[in-house]
Amino acid sequence: MKTAVALLLLGLAATGMAQDYFYEDFVCPFDNGYFPHETQCDGYYACVDGVAEFKLCGNGLAFDDSDDTREHCNYKYHIDCGNRTVLEPPITTPHCEYLYGIFTDPEDCSVFWSCWNGEASKYSCAPGLAYDKNSRVCTWMDKVPECQQKRADMQQGFVCPAPGELAVTGAFSRHPHPEDCRQFFVCLDGNAREYGCPLGTVFRIGDLDGTGQCEDPLNVAGCEDYYGDLDLDALRGLGL
Repeated sequence: MKTAVALLLLGLAATGMAQDYFYEDFVCPFDNGYFPHETQCDGYYACVDGVAEFKLCGNGLAFDDSDDTREHCNYKYHIDCGNRTVLEPPITTPHCEYLYGIFTDPEDCSVFWSCWNGEASKYSCAPGLAYDKNSRVCTWMDKVPECQQKRADMQQGFVCPAPGELAVTGAFSRHPHPEDCRQFFVCLDGNAREYGCPLGTVFRIGDLDGTGQCEDPLNVAGCEDYYGDLDLDALRGLGL
């Protein structure tokens, strides 16, 4: 009987009807509370006055069973499902592998999408950074294997000088981007990492090779008209 009911529930889950189904075979440990399903990580039972109702978390979420007094679902990677390995099949929408979650962009490794109920919001890492799908944070592009081609394209053939080639000494050196006045490279342990000057400024090469800083475009030969007629105050108001 229990197997048949479980199969029925899986069928209902696929049609989105499972949340209205009362699971009669489950015995509530307490009159009231929320308890994990035996095998399904995104399924759980809500017990009210000793009566159990089977429910599903949103597609892409998993049930948090750390507190049986609280009805709470969270991103799958935050939940230790243990032996509860069954999950609802993915429901995809544009940029979303599941209705809920955070996902990479297949076309741009510096972009990621946060999905909530199938609605995708786009986020971009800062210049020189890429989204790491394993740690789920923006990190240096050279540390993200999927981003090596984009890194090579952005560097425009730039290669960090060998140790001892520069007059400047220290942990790192700064170098201008070959095509963008606002961007520059920092070399650290032979790795080139791209940085961007604050809005309204551009990179100015220093007196010593490997040095430089961000300054007003009017003080940088060849970059005086970098911003053209852009309304910088308006862009700052947008957080750009």
